[in-house]
Amino acid sequence: MSPDEYCQQKAAASGSSFYYSFLFLPPERRRAITALYAFCREVDDTVDEIEDPMVARTKLMWWRKEIAAMLEGNPSHPVTKALYPHVAVYQLKGEHLQAIIDGMEMDLDQSRYLDYPGLQRYCWHVAGVVGILSASIFGHTRAQTLQYAEKLGLAFQLTNIIRDVGEDGRKGRIYLPVNELQQFNVTAADILNGRHSERFEALMKFQVQRARAVYEEAFALLPKEDRRAQRPGLMMAAIYRTLLEEIERDGYHVLKQRISLTPIRKLWLAWKTYVFG
Repeated sequence: MSPDEYCQQKAAASGSSFYYSFLFLPPERRRAITALYAFCREVDDTVDEIEDPMVARTKLMWWRKEIAAMLEGNPSHPVTKALYPHVAVYQLKGEHLQAIIDGMEMDLDQSRYLDYPGLQRYCWHVAGVVGILSASIFGHTRAQTLQYAEKLGLAFQLTNIIRDVGEDGRKGRIYLPVNELQQFNVTAADILNGRHSERFEALMKFQVQRARAVYEEAFALLPKEDRRAQRPGLMMAAIYRTLLEEIERDGYHVLKQRISLTPIRKLWLAWKTYVFG
């Protein structure tokens, strides 16, 4: 199996909404973004699938060294071998790749966030930076496009947090800010034990409204000159915003189930955005 095939398999197996937007890219850019996505999956799986925090931390340190070796021209892992040819072409920065690892390490150190600014810092590491790297691969002519991509990454992560409240809770993690739980009189125990209530619905309605506002802030930053190149991000946004609608329509019942869109619906939304913008 070649490095590109390894990354393709990693991306396809995840079933992520991101995968559907990659399908519409030219081959070289598609290989680059698939390699980047595979890297994100590798380091994310390190935290999610390894139960011993010390082992996970050791593996993340290995990835830090592997990124440094790749930047010196000596990649050893299939993912870094696939990513390496694209680093110079798309000006991918090592500090951004390392920042993603920082974000994954935050999950080993922290399972609660006191307020929204604290949560935003986490989101920047695990999603905002990914947005910047992705926009570089998609192509841009304006610096403001990277600001749009960073903000869009935040919107995606807020959507993930809303969708995965129950799943994260079962892992002992609560990403919803503590002061916002207090504002809506929802306890950590309610989340961890999957107790749905009108108070929880009000909390989630607030979360969805904020996520929607962040999407609008991101779209307002996208220069028209780069809109065509950045269609993959807009495809993902179409999928994720539709997911928010489904969560809302279902009454925010995210504590005991994971609401998702079917693959064919994701593909339809991606295609419609590709054709009609």
